Amino acid sequence: MEIQRSKYLSALIARRHNGFVKVITGIRRAGKSYLMNTLFYRYLISDGIDSKHIIRFAFDSADDLASIGENIEAFSIRKVNPMKFMDHIKKTMTDDGMYYLLLDEVQRLESFEAVLNGYLRKSNIDIYVTGSNSKFLSSDILTEFEGRGDEIHVFPLVFSEFFSAGDSSPEEAFDDYMTYGGLPAIVLMKTEEQKASYLEAQMKRVYLKDIIARYNLDPDSEISELVEVLASGISCLTNPTKLSNTFKSARKSSLSVATIAKYISYLQDAFIINKAQQYDIKGKRYIATPFKIYFEDVGLRNALLNFRQVEPTHLMENIIFNELRYRGYRVDVGVVEYREKDNEGKDRRKRLEIDFVANQGSKRYYIQSAYAIPDETKWRQETNSFDKTHDSFKKLVIVDRYQKPKRTEKGYVTMGLTEFLLDPNSLEA
Repeated sequence: MEIQRSKYLSALIARRHNGFVKVITGIRRAGKSYLMNTLFYRYLISDGIDSKHIIRFAFDSADDLASIGENIEAFSIRKVNPMKFMDHIKKTMTDDGMYYLLLDEVQRLESFEAVLNGYLRKSNIDIYVTGSNSKFLSSDILTEFEGRGDEIHVFPLVFSEFFSAGDSSPEEAFDDYMTYGGLPAIVLMKTEEQKASYLEAQMKRVYLKDIIARYNLDPDSEISELVEVLASGISCLTNPTKLSNTFKSARKSSLSVATIAKYISYLQDAFIINKAQQYDIKGKRYIATPFKIYFEDVGLRNALLNFRQVEPTHLMENIIFNELRYRGYRVDVGVVEYREKDNEGKDRRKRLEIDFVANQGSKRYYIQSAYAIPDETKWRQETNSFDKTHDSFKKLVIVDRYQKPKRTEKGYVTMGLTEFLLDPNSLEA
């Protein structure tokens, strides 16, 4: 069974020979290495590139390290000698033709930034790299390449990719996806116990461990507790002050506002969580706080909570947020302010929320995530904020049940969740 990851493959193809280091980022186990070493390699071969001109090197491979004379026994305590690697590349490049360097776990190479920046000065080398240690999982890795890094961020599987790998109905597949998320390895696992154990191990022994190593935190630091609190509150407005109060009241421990803000930034840099800021639609400005938190993978979020809080409404919203980002949109939480007279005839300022404002260039969409709309009252509640925007941007309501796209007399579009997720052009319905 193979999942093609066509979007990312196309992104790599479009960046060939652009003079940048193509840096494939994303959380561990998202499929970065497979994308580069299998899918992209296969494409290059099909495009007529001689395999001798494609240099694949994995810095965590015993065979590859032995091929350059590295001491395998010392590998766990030191990095790879850059002179040995550069000598290998020099010997492998036997002519002036274009060579493709596909380097996996490149952070294990000593001074890898200087080595790769040096190769950028050669007109016949095209460079692609992945990495997955604490440094490479950070969004600031591109600064290491002096402005000549081009990022391709790989998400866990979105639902359309997940569904394409199985043979169940959309409804059955979505139930599985909503619970266990989209890490590619999950697709191959047969039992719920196996999936749950895998996700719990990855979250506790890999992802959090990476952050603790990167920032030299105490292994017993409260960042583990904080990420659980964030997992409990996905899709709800929050801020460091509110979270600090939660620790004091519910956890009987003290965690300062400054420390919480710092830990949230660490989790963001490691791609574990994403922050959605509020955007004042009429005022055309961002509101710094409060904000919403969403997880890069809902399966990891559920594993943090031992699968005790699998709430469809909140998870549905998280999945829509991830889908929009996968499609290349910047996603904010919309705020619509307006004035209305109260019973005493006084003007009162009121605020309504739009779950998502999705922007891409000149395109904008307003989207409400509504698990169910049983009656007209609920419909008015969900669309009242649309009415108050007084603009012509497209407005959609996504519901959980099956629903082909349907347009109301006001032009608002209603569609089902799986219809939205499985159709790459659903926003244009």
